[in-house]
Amino acid sequence: MGSQPNDARTRREIYHEADVVVVGAGIFGCAAAYTFAQQGRSVILLERWMHEPDRIVGELLQPGGLDALTKLGLGHCVDGIDAIPCHGYNVIYNETPVHVPYPPRDQNGRLTNQWYGHGEKGQRDVGRSFHHGRFIMQLRKACLGHENITVVETEVVNTIRGEDSDQILGVETRTTDKMTGDKTPDCFFGQLTIIADGYDSKFRKQVTTSKPAFRSKFYALELIDTELPQPGYGHVIIGHSCFPVLLYQIGTHETRALFDVPMGIPEASPDNGGVRGYIKNHAIPALPESVRPAALKALEDGKIPRSMPNSWLPATKQTPRGMIVLGDAHNMRHPLTGAGMTVAFNDVLLLSELLHPSRVPNLDDSDTLAAAMKTMYWRRKNYTSILNVLAQALYSLFAANDRELRALQMGCFEYFKRGMTDGPCGLLGGIIHRPIILAYHFFSVAFLAIGLHSIELVSAGPLGILKTPLVFVDAILILAKACVVFLPLIWREGFR
Repeated sequence: MGSQPNDARTRREIYHEADVVVVGAGIFGCAAAYTFAQQGRSVILLERWMHEPDRIVGELLQPGGLDALTKLGLGHCVDGIDAIPCHGYNVIYNETPVHVPYPPRDQNGRLTNQWYGHGEKGQRDVGRSFHHGRFIMQLRKACLGHENITVVETEVVNTIRGEDSDQILGVETRTTDKMTGDKTPDCFFGQLTIIADGYDSKFRKQVTTSKPAFRSKFYALELIDTELPQPGYGHVIIGHSCFPVLLYQIGTHETRALFDVPMGIPEASPDNGGVRGYIKNHAIPALPESVRPAALKALEDGKIPRSMPNSWLPATKQTPRGMIVLGDAHNMRHPLTGAGMTVAFNDVLLLSELLHPSRVPNLDDSDTLAAAMKTMYWRRKNYTSILNVLAQALYSLFAANDRELRALQMGCFEYFKRGMTDGPCGLLGGIIHRPIILAYHFFSVAFLAIGLHSIELVSAGPLGILKTPLVFVDAILILAKACVVFLPLIWREGFR
């Protein structure tokens, strides 16, 4: 444990020493710094730029993430930022919508329809959507006001290792003088250094050789005063004419539109007008009619919309030697399902439990820290395997580019139409933490897709019965495709 408050503050501000040094005042970094400070640890939080960030992701917080945020003592950070309640999804498949709300709980707080169907009565969980920068500033405000945290605006450039070991002792930084622009070298030391420097981490390579993989980018528009078909819900637009599009309100007057554009598609080639041409000619026509005018107006400025890579980075085991890498620097999934912040806050919750001062009095105890991180790696899979697999698997279905995937896509939509929504939406919302339920619903969709496809083949014309052999072949191909999509993901995310 740290020193008395005044002594700890002196150590942080004069000698740049603390129990914990956190690199990155983003979603994970702020939550981790605040939580450790609440436990009585002395914390230094380092951030390159403390002005309000302007990002196009990290704008939807699922109910499971909001619950974790509240348990961390930071639930108030969604207040006063014009956050919009989110009650679930409106999935629009080839212009046909289906309503997928978060599941209701009974009077004992239990989800009664995890395996089958949907409930009509009960209290439903709610998420929040908002401007990312406003939320970040609320998290930073909470850290700035905490007596056990010192926040420093400085650029971290390297880690500091011991002379006779590979133990990380802290970090080297460069602090810019705002008046002169001169950069002054500095150092900060901690028993434990937590790196949370985001998706483009410069320190990730110190703990893993894995690199993020991405097949597409999200290009963003901000729509003003548009009318969504189902207010208070996230909208997912899928179909044959375009790749997935997300719509969700982030303020009273603002709605975020995210257009998925795979790398190298002909529709976004320079000859076809590039990304703007694809959005204008293929994606916007697939939007609900009430949304198209605002989307076209937002596209009129002639600039290429801002973008972010849609990355997948499975978590890897870490052997902490005074440093751990977490947040997006450690684990990412496709943002289609809006699960990033939910994973981050649940990770902080688990980390703070495993490293609580009652369990780990001294954070420089390498053996105890290593045991805690091993436990965390496996225990976090109860929620991360679900959210990560869902994100990657649903993207494969919603961005279907072959016959079998389109059959699975149709099966998924029909599954929702038939009222099988509580389980899938509970998984998406970070409410259900049982991977077996994910496997059940995924393969239920696969077998429904096989049935629908078989009926379509046999009923196509008077000689459709002659296609019976093809029905069996296609059934095997569709099931094989489902296995190819799902099984490698669940193995990588759940068992490795």
